[in-house]
Amino acid sequence: MIGKLKGTVDEIAEDHCIVDVHGVGYVAYCSTRTLAGIGAGEAITLFIETYVREDMIRLYGFRSQLEREWFRLLQNNVQGVGAKVALAVLSTLTPSELANAIALRDITMVARAPGVGKKVAERIVTELRTKAPAYAGEATGTIGLKQELGEGIAPAPIADAVSALVNLGYSRDIAANAISAALKTAGEGADSSKLIRLGLKELAR
Repeated sequence: MIGKLKGTVDEIAEDHCIVDVHGVGYVAYCSTRTLAGIGAGEAITLFIETYVREDMIRLYGFRSQLEREWFRLLQNNVQGVGAKVALAVLSTLTPSELANAIALRDITMVARAPGVGKKVAERIVTELRTKAPAYAGEATGTIGLKQELGEGIAPAPIADAVSALVNLGYSRDIAANAISAALKTAGEGADSSKLIRLGLKELAR
């Protein structure tokens, strides 16, 4: 599986770009927002979601891990939303705009995305209502926390709090996002019980 591409933009098309990585060109399908912000010949890093099927392998590229998480979240939690619709939503709204639209139940804003009718927009707003707060913040702190968790070097209270949320049935990514948001309120010295309580509060919004 390919998780990240770091190379040079070789070509930009309507729905994808080609990234040259040491002489190998990778086709990465991206949001129109991402494609509009890059230029041929420039260095780029794309976080990749790899889809493998019997008849094809397709790479979807994102400028941030947060955007890739939203791409996954939309497809895994909303009936009728596949890669094409998820990419259309992220072409129209930034992750923070999408989180705000869901929090405010702004169906009209979500429905602005091409191919997203009122019914699909309503499902997105309804089914992601409890998950949006954990994905609304800046990505940097959350990504750093996930790296620490993956390497086993996260402080014990933080690791215990994430583990507790996972044991309650939340995915590791969602748990890490919730605890990352909780840390902003609780501060770095908070104990696990406080982080768990604030993390659950984030998830319940």
